[in-house]
Amino acid sequence: MNFLRRTIQIAVTATVVAVVVQELQKPPEQRTWQGKAFGWVPYDLRYPWIDTEARLRAAYWNPADERLLTGNVFGIGWGINIPVLWRRCQEVLAFVKVLLTPG
Repeated sequence: MNFLRRTIQIAVTATVVAVVVQELQKPPEQRTWQGKAFGWVPYDLRYPWIDTEARLRAAYWNPADERLLTGNVFGIGWGINIPVLWRRCQEVLAFVKVLLTPG
């Protein structure tokens, strides 16, 4: 368990360092503090109170978006689109119900 914990700590630290280095290598006027680390891990290090409501809705409550995993509001990693999670859970439960129905 310690090996797994240590591996995760190293991966997270490396990702944070990569994001900061990636942004600091840009000229100051081109730094957005948002993007993708390693080309696939989303990050957004802008102040969380700028456009907070719109960012929260886009990340966690966007029924029109079919993606389950969305960009995070602040930090590194993904957010979960709750309406999509809810729909998928309902689909799985309906499927299980069909499987368990005798007949």
